[in-house]
Amino acid sequence: MNTNHQLMKTLTETEGNPGFEKRIYDVMKKEIYKHTDKIITDKLGSIVGQVGSDGPKILIAGHMDEVGFMVSHITKNGFLRIVPLGGWWGHVLLSQRVKVLTQKGDLTGVVGSKAPHVLTLEERKKVMDIDKMFVDIGASSREEAESFGVAVGDPVSTICPFEPLSNPKLLLSRTWDNRAGCYIALRVLEKLKQKSGPNQVFSGATVQEEVGLRGAETLANLIQPDIAFAVDVGVAGDIPGMNPEEASVSLGKGPIVGFMDRSMIPHRKLRDHVVSIAKELSIPYQIDIMTGGGTDAGKFHVTNSGVPTMVVSVPSRYIHSHVSVVQEDDLENAIELLYQVILTLDSTKVKKMEGLE
Repeated sequence: MNTNHQLMKTLTETEGNPGFEKRIYDVMKKEIYKHTDKIITDKLGSIVGQVGSDGPKILIAGHMDEVGFMVSHITKNGFLRIVPLGGWWGHVLLSQRVKVLTQKGDLTGVVGSKAPHVLTLEERKKVMDIDKMFVDIGASSREEAESFGVAVGDPVSTICPFEPLSNPKLLLSRTWDNRAGCYIALRVLEKLKQKSGPNQVFSGATVQEEVGLRGAETLANLIQPDIAFAVDVGVAGDIPGMNPEEASVSLGKGPIVGFMDRSMIPHRKLRDHVVSIAKELSIPYQIDIMTGGGTDAGKFHVTNSGVPTMVVSVPSRYIHSHVSVVQEDDLENAIELLYQVILTLDSTKVKKMEGLE
């Protein structure tokens, strides 16, 4: 396994539910220290590494949290009830293995519900509600479950190892949303260590994006950036049953430059500048206009008097489930696009991006 794949494996296989990001935070901190000893964290746990000490402040951030669950109740027979942390669709959950992170160690469980044999015809037509599901950890009573270390409030994470598919450019793992952004932010730091730009770059990841863009707000208030980039994943439409009006981006055709989402419309001058750099350097890119969903950019761009902000993403299949797939060239082209844009963002260029004049 090459160095980049090893980093991807570590990032995607490390757990980090919203509010429980300590494990992935430790990974991000260790990796950032490989490229700079200037590390900044906010009081919620968002973390960035700094390269450069003069010029405009450029913020680049993925989010380190992943959609997951929390134990809400332990039944008298030892089953665990769960509540979602982030957006989940019931169809993707049943019969999936999960990991319960307890004070005594990690436990494997399986998501279960009433058997289909006993469901009514009407029940079979509906998506099973999450509050009707449970996690079976092999306990026979509440007392036994508690003896294993389980407590109400424990996080529950998905299970899926990192694995290149038969086409080795297609990469399977559980948390590309949004360890893809973490990977890109780290690789941009690595490139800037070798050749920095005319600015100060703060690159890393936020916490609690999946439950309301919370770390984005605190991190932006701390950094006070002049320009910001949220790095995330977008919905790939290159699967059966999808049409271009639902999702127009595809794996392998380049990173996504977001022209709109539910949380933000990017500043026109910055948007056009990013597109012009991509065209000038023949870096492939795709345009996405998304009417649902949002990213950390929704908080970045309204910090103080406003921050010109862009979303640069990579397409991903099957996000907000136990598995997801991205394409490696999309990741590398996103890194290159952001790096090349950063090299152009001097004080004069950034000043011209303020307002509408």
